[in-house]
Amino acid sequence: MQRRTIRAIGAGVAIAALGLMGLTACSSAPASNEKVTLTYGIWDKNQEPAMQQIVSAFEKQNPNITVDIQLTANADYWTKLQTAASAGTAPDVFWMNGPSFQLYASNGQLAPLDNVKKSDYPDALINLYTYQGKLYGAPKDFDTVGVWYNKKLFDAAGVAYPKAGWTWDDFTADAKALTGKTPGTFGVAAPPYGQENFYDTVAQAGGYIISPDGKKSGYDDPKTIEGVKFWVDLVKAKASPTLQQMTDTYSADLFTSGKIAMYWAGSWNPGAFAKSSIAGNIDVAPLPQGPVSNQSIMHGLANVVSAKSAHLDAAKKFATFASGKTAADYMAKAGAVIPAFNGTQDLWVKSLPNYNLQAYIDEVKTAVAYPVSKNSAAWGQDETAEMTKIWTGAVDVETGLKDLAAKMNADLAKE
Repeated sequence: MQRRTIRAIGAGVAIAALGLMGLTACSSAPASNEKVTLTYGIWDKNQEPAMQQIVSAFEKQNPNITVDIQLTANADYWTKLQTAASAGTAPDVFWMNGPSFQLYASNGQLAPLDNVKKSDYPDALINLYTYQGKLYGAPKDFDTVGVWYNKKLFDAAGVAYPKAGWTWDDFTADAKALTGKTPGTFGVAAPPYGQENFYDTVAQAGGYIISPDGKKSGYDDPKTIEGVKFWVDLVKAKASPTLQQMTDTYSADLFTSGKIAMYWAGSWNPGAFAKSSIAGNIDVAPLPQGPVSNQSIMHGLANVVSAKSAHLDAAKKFATFASGKTAADYMAKAGAVIPAFNGTQDLWVKSLPNYNLQAYIDEVKTAVAYPVSKNSAAWGQDETAEMTKIWTGAVDVETGLKDLAAKMNADLAKE
C-alpha cells in the first residue's frame, strides 16, 4: 500500500512506554570542521529521487554534514520506527503524518522546531503539527484527492469524460455503465480507504469522523453512514472489484493495468501514474458533488527531528531546509507531491502539463482536515476491522458503523 496516511497500528502501547524513558537529547552544534552524518527516514520510493536532490543541495551548502536516506516500505515504516525509537536509534530526521504526530510529540520523541518560519506554510498544517503551543514538524507537503479516469475505457463505453460540477449520481451511473464494456474491467475501484475514499464522501454527505474537540466519534451519524454506504453500494452493484480482489492486487495497480475506469487518488499518485503503461490515456477530474459538497480530505506530511538525535542542531537545520523553498521546488518539479511552502504549488501543477493537476489545488479552499486525535492508532485498528466486516458483507453498513462508533468512543475516552 502506498497511502501516505497509513496508520501506526499498535503504536500506542509501544510509544507510550517510551515516555517513561526520559529521552533527553545530548547534542550541540557541530564545530565547523566536524563531520556529521544524519539519517533521514522516508517511506515513498517515488519521492526518493527528489529527496536525494534535496539532500545533495543541502550537503553542498553544508559540506561538513552528510545525510543518508533510509527508505522503508510504507507497510513497514511505523513498525520499524517504533523499534528504533525504543532502542534510541530513530533516524535523526524522519517523515511524520497527522494520525501519528500527537502520540510521538506527547511522549517526548520529537524535538521542537523553533527555527521554522510559520508564515511560510498554510495555517492548517502549522496547526496540525503543533502540540501544547510548540511546533514539532516542518510542513513538507499537502495533498487532496481527485478522480483519475481512463479515457480509452470511457471511449469504448461511449461515456462522456468527467467534468467539474458532476454529482454522486453521475459518478455512480458512469461506474455502472463502464463496468464490463471492455471485458474484465470495472467502472471504479472502491477499496475501504479513508483518505482517498470514505473520509471524502462522509464530508460530502455532511457527516464527520471525529468531533472538532477530538472526544466523540461521528460514525453513528446518519450522514456519515450515507457517506460510507456510497462505496459499499458500488461493490454490491459489482461496479467495483470485491475486497478480496483489491487485497490480492493493490487497487492502484488495477487502475494502471487498465482494469479500472475510475480511481480516487491522492495528489501523491500522479508521478507514478505518468510512468505507467496507460499514461497517455488518463487524466484527473474534481471530486463529484455529494448531498452537501464536493469536499476533499486534506492532509500533509512534515519533517520532524528525533529528540534523541546526537546532532540536534544539524538535524533541525536539515529538517527546516527539507521543508523550505529550495526543497519545495525540487518536489514540485518532480511532480511527486504538492509542496507545502507557500507560493510553490503552481510549479507542481506545471510539472505534468498533460494532466489537469489544477483540480487538486482548486479543492484546497474547501478541503476538510484529516481526522486525528492523540492516539489515532487505537481507534484506527477498530476502524480497519469494522470496515473489513462491512466491505465483505459480514455486517450491514449501519450496524457496523454504530458498533465502530461505540468502540471509537471508548478509545477516545482513554486518551
